[in-house]
Amino acid sequence: MSAQAQIGGQSVFNSLALPPTARLAGLGGVAVSGPTNDPGMLYGNPALLNADTDGRLALSYGDYLADIRQSTAVYARNTDKLGRWGFGLSYLSYGDFTMYDPAGNPMGEFSVNDYHLSVANAHTMGPITLAGTARFAVAGIAGNHSMALLTDIGGVFKHPKQDFSVGLAVKNLGYQIKPFEGAEREPLPLDVQLGLTIKPEHMPLRFTVTAHHLTQFDIVYLDTAQTNRQTLDGERKTQKKSTGDKIARHFVIGGELLLSKGLNVRVSYNHLRRRELRLDNTSGGAGLAFGVLLKLSQYQFEYTRAYYHTSGAANYLTLSRNIDELFGKKE
Repeated sequence: MSAQAQIGGQSVFNSLALPPTARLAGLGGVAVSGPTNDPGMLYGNPALLNADTDGRLALSYGDYLADIRQSTAVYARNTDKLGRWGFGLSYLSYGDFTMYDPAGNPMGEFSVNDYHLSVANAHTMGPITLAGTARFAVAGIAGNHSMALLTDIGGVFKHPKQDFSVGLAVKNLGYQIKPFEGAEREPLPLDVQLGLTIKPEHMPLRFTVTAHHLTQFDIVYLDTAQTNRQTLDGERKTQKKSTGDKIARHFVIGGELLLSKGLNVRVSYNHLRRRELRLDNTSGGAGLAFGVLLKLSQYQFEYTRAYYHTSGAANYLTLSRNIDELFGKKE
């Protein structure tokens, strides 16, 4: 059986595909359009850096399943001659594990973690913003480290009069400069994404649709243990691929209800996540995400609960503020 369609396990540094902020997680983990004041959206598309992100510092925390935790800090700053800059540092910890010798005797504990350091630069020319991110990634397992240099390239078109934008991002272009000891170099999780965001006039709703993995049409993975198994009544149950499912797995849809200037509610659906992480008899909400944005004075709080599996969900929290105003910096 060919496994060419399976996107998992074909690359290293797959933690780069995880959404590090509450807003990005609330939009289904994939979003390249819809400019906002969240500088953390540079992880979705560096071209989402805009005037509203200038001077803002965003601190995010992600509580995944088991002991996996992610902490992220992002700051955006505009300059007169060198464009708009974004700086991000993300740390992902997979927890501590017990090490054993070949005889099964414990030899202490070791940790597994990833670091991502990002520097983005964006230039806006009328309704179009073009940007790029340079990223240095490090993965460590019990003192054994792998390193990679990557770049994201993106663009956003924002309609000058209507609340409508289109974004395109080519993510994780790069090279694994140092593989793990004893391992060969592997490809990075390249992803091409295209999306649009629109807010209908006179409606308190904003819709976002994003297509991902555009370089590969068939991203359906069929579990070899489920493709031709026998049910309790003796019948054979065979999994098959359909064209509709192949197309649907490329799309993530999200919606925001704009209740007021200081209160938004969002919901999203990621079909690929649902199909890959659901159980045979239940989905447990896999693929769905719910979030809220609350502004209190100069502070902005965002929370998202994203469902990955029937065994649990991930929680994301982002706190942001314009620190340039706080410290009296002038442009």
